[in-house]
Amino acid sequence: MALIEFGTSQIFTRHLMEDLIAWWGSYQQGGPVGSLSSSRKMMTEREHLLGNAADFNGGPMDDPPQIMARPDLRSSPENTIVDTANETDSLVPKEDPTYGSSAEGYEPSMHRTLEHPTTNLDTMIHLLKGNIGTGILAMPDAFKNAGLYVGLFGTLLMGAICTHCMHMLVKCSHELCRRLQVPSLSFDEVCYRSFESGPVGLRRYSKLARNLINMFLVITQLGFCCVYFVFVAANLREVVAHYFFDLHTRIYLLLLLIPMVLLNLVRNLKYLTPVSLIAAVLTLAGLTCTFYYMLQDLPNTHTVKPYATWAQLPLYFGTAIYAFEGIGMVLPLENNMKTPEDFGGWSGVLNTGMVIVACLYTAVGFFGYLKYGEAVKGSITLNLPGDQLIAQLVRIMMALAIFFSYSLQFYVPMSIINPYIRRNLQTVQSRQIGEYLARVALVLFTFLLAAMVPNLGAVISLVGAVSSSTLALIFPPLIEIVTFWPNGLGRHYWVLWKDIAIMVFGILGFIFGTYTSIAQILNPDLN
Repeated sequence: MALIEFGTSQIFTRHLMEDLIAWWGSYQQGGPVGSLSSSRKMMTEREHLLGNAADFNGGPMDDPPQIMARPDLRSSPENTIVDTANETDSLVPKEDPTYGSSAEGYEPSMHRTLEHPTTNLDTMIHLLKGNIGTGILAMPDAFKNAGLYVGLFGTLLMGAICTHCMHMLVKCSHELCRRLQVPSLSFDEVCYRSFESGPVGLRRYSKLARNLINMFLVITQLGFCCVYFVFVAANLREVVAHYFFDLHTRIYLLLLLIPMVLLNLVRNLKYLTPVSLIAAVLTLAGLTCTFYYMLQDLPNTHTVKPYATWAQLPLYFGTAIYAFEGIGMVLPLENNMKTPEDFGGWSGVLNTGMVIVACLYTAVGFFGYLKYGEAVKGSITLNLPGDQLIAQLVRIMMALAIFFSYSLQFYVPMSIINPYIRRNLQTVQSRQIGEYLARVALVLFTFLLAAMVPNLGAVISLVGAVSSSTLALIFPPLIEIVTFWPNGLGRHYWVLWKDIAIMVFGILGFIFGTYTSIAQILNPDLN
C-alpha cells in the first residue's frame, strides 16, 4: 500500500509541475491565462499524440516511446448516424450534411478487377446492338402517329432526353461508388444505395425502390420477348402466305413455341455468343436491304401529314421510348470497360453511340413513313414488296435475327429471378430443376401474351409506355434528386426543376401511352 501511495504522489507531483510550466508559458506569451485543468487537458492530449514515455502505462521514463495509433474516423462508431426508422441500420458519414459525401481520392474505376475488359470499340458495338432491334423497324409506324415533322424533331428530342438520363445514371453510380468505396454498382443497386444514403425519411423505402427497378426490368424484358414472338410470327406468315398458303398468326406462334423453349434452356451466356453474332450480321444485312427499298421512288413530303392529332401522340411516345430504351445495359457496359473514363463526355462512347442510334431511328422513321404513308405497318419489313425475292429474304433474315436475339433479352429476367429460386431451394439438383421450370414457364407466359395480342404496333407502344418510360425517364431523375439532395442540385435548384420536368414528361407518357395502347389493343380498328 505504501508503495502504491508513493507512486501515486510521485505522478501527482509531476503532473502539478507540468501544469505550472504550461500556465507560466501561457502567461509569458501574453495569451489569456487558462485554468490549470485546461492546461492539464492540453498536456494530456499532447501525451496521447506524441506518445510520452510515461504514457498511462506507469512505465519508467527510460522506456522507449509507445506511439499510439490514430483512430480511423471513417470507421469509428461515433462517426455514424444510425437510422432507426429503416429496417436495416444505415451507416452514413456524420460530417456530411447531405447524408454522405464523396470519399476524396477514391476512383471506382481504379479498383475494378476485370478478367476480360472491353475496349471502346467493343462497348460501342454492344451499345449499338442493344439499342437496335425491333424498335427501329417500328419507327415508321411511330411517325404515322406523330406526323412527319413532329416525328422528325420529336425523335431527336427523345433521343437527347434518354441519353441525358443515361449520363445521369452513370453520374449517380460514380458518386455512390465513391461514397461507399466500391468499384461498381448495378442499376438496382444504384437505386437502393441512393435511397439508403439519402434523406432520412426516404431510407425506409430503399428496398422497395430496388424491387421496383427489378420488377420493371423484368416487365420490360418480357415485353421485348412478347414483341419478338409476334414479330417473328408475323414475318414468317408473310413469306409463307406469298409462296404457299395463309395461316393465322397464332398458328406460327404455336409452331415457334418448342424451338423457343429449347433455345432458352441454354443457361450459359457464353454459348449464346455465336447466336448473338449471327443475329447481328442478319440485322445489319436486313437493315441495309430495307433502306434500299425505302429510298427508291420517294414521294413528295406533301403526300403525308406533317403532324398528327393529340390523341395519336401517346402511341408515338410509347413506340419511340420503346426504341430508345437501352438504359438497363448502360451500367454493365461502363463497368466492364478497360478505359471507363472514355464512356462519358461530349465525344465519349455513350454520346457517339446514341447519336448514331438517334440518326438511324430518325432516318428509318422519316423515310419509311414518307414511302408508305398511312399504309405503314407495325414493322417496316411487312411493307416491303412481296413479289420480290430480296424482300422475302429480308423478312426471313430479320425474323431469324430477332428469333436468335430472344434468348439474350430473356437472360436479363432470369438473372433477376434466379436468386429467388436459389434462396428457396436447398440442393443443387432442385435448383437446376427449378431454374429449368422457371425458364419454360416464362417462355410459355410470353407466348400466351403474344397469342392474346397479335397487334404488333400496339404491343410495342404498350411495352414502351409502361416499363420503358419508367426505367428511362422516371427513375434516373428521381435517383439523381435523392443522391445529391439537398446541396448538390445546383444554383437555385435548377437540377431539381430539370429532373422534375423530365419525371412529369415520363409520367404523362406513362399514363396516356398506356391508356391509348390498351384501347387500341381492345379495339384494333380504333383511330
